[in-house]
Amino acid sequence: MKIAIDTRWIFPEISGIGAYTRALVGELAALDSDNRYVLLFDRPDMEARLRDELELDRFSHVQTVLLKHGLFAPMNQIVTPGVLRKLEVDVFHSSNYMIPLRAFPRHRRGRIGSVVTIHDVIPMIFPHHAPKSRKARLYPIYRALMIEVGRRADHIIADSACSRRDVMHHLRIPESRADKLHTIPCGVSDAYRHLPQRTPKPADDRATRTIIYVGRVDPYKNVDALLRAFARIKAELTVPVELAIVGAPDPRYPHYPALARELGIEETLRWTGYLSDADLLGLFGEADLLIHPSRYEGFGLQVAEAMAAGIPVISSTGGSLPEVAGSAARMVDPDDVDGMARHAVEILESPAIWQQLSEAGRAQVAQFTWRRTAEETLAVYQQCYEGR
Repeated sequence: MKIAIDTRWIFPEISGIGAYTRALVGELAALDSDNRYVLLFDRPDMEARLRDELELDRFSHVQTVLLKHGLFAPMNQIVTPGVLRKLEVDVFHSSNYMIPLRAFPRHRRGRIGSVVTIHDVIPMIFPHHAPKSRKARLYPIYRALMIEVGRRADHIIADSACSRRDVMHHLRIPESRADKLHTIPCGVSDAYRHLPQRTPKPADDRATRTIIYVGRVDPYKNVDALLRAFARIKAELTVPVELAIVGAPDPRYPHYPALARELGIEETLRWTGYLSDADLLGLFGEADLLIHPSRYEGFGLQVAEAMAAGIPVISSTGGSLPEVAGSAARMVDPDDVDGMARHAVEILESPAIWQQLSEAGRAQVAQFTWRRTAEETLAVYQQCYEGR
């Protein structure tokens, strides 16, 4: 079987989908030498970077191909189907929602099997999730595209049972095709599990406690509630505390610094910007607590990564987050600012509670490995190939 994976979802600044794609490719290359893999790129620098990071030259069954068009270019829809045929691909996997539609006929099975991972359908659940985003501005096109992908894909992978239900509903996939939708959780890099064993700071230790948030600042991420909760934490906690917000700055949402000034927390608020893998691990090694207030997540990788690192977590109940966190985090409604603050003060002032949550988190996310993700994804490829 020859499998093409669209790795054009890996951008220079690695985010959740890029991390998923990179980890999946790395695991599949090491796990499966019975099949051949073709990795599709559109940037020579990203092709070279991934070959180096994953040491792909070790694997004779993995090749890379450089395409001339990006994911969203009109020519991608016109040219890529012919490229896949020329490469004699049996199964094509897009690690996010965009696929070359002409390669996969709507009303009949094509020569090439199609697998697509749809991590979430947030724009369809929350139409105002990110009002200044391209998906929001072009929502009718996005919605039509997603429904078309749902019709044409042979198999769809979702990161959680919650996301699977939402994909099935919003993409109008009939119950007769329910067996084509698969729940395959994301994994956590071993680098987080291998960070030095954490111990809580003693209650009388005056060292600054560091709370972290990792992610974008789109409205559905609910950063406003986080800032308001942090203002209460700062006022109530008897030791110094800071909040580090990790992620690339977004000029579309300039009101957060103003809100921080209004709340009187700007001196204890650190905007780190985008962090490399090494720098993010370094921050995780120092953090005392992660708060994730998002209204919806298809998985919530940052929650799982924090738990693997032994960092206690306060998470909202949005989307799949209860599936990921289980009973190992303090769970709150996304609008419960008082609850976020109350739990944070309790965790940071009680070494016993901190330790209990740290240990429970590590145990909870032991199930989420990229090897498991790769093995279950490979089974979907096989099912897709055999069903052609």
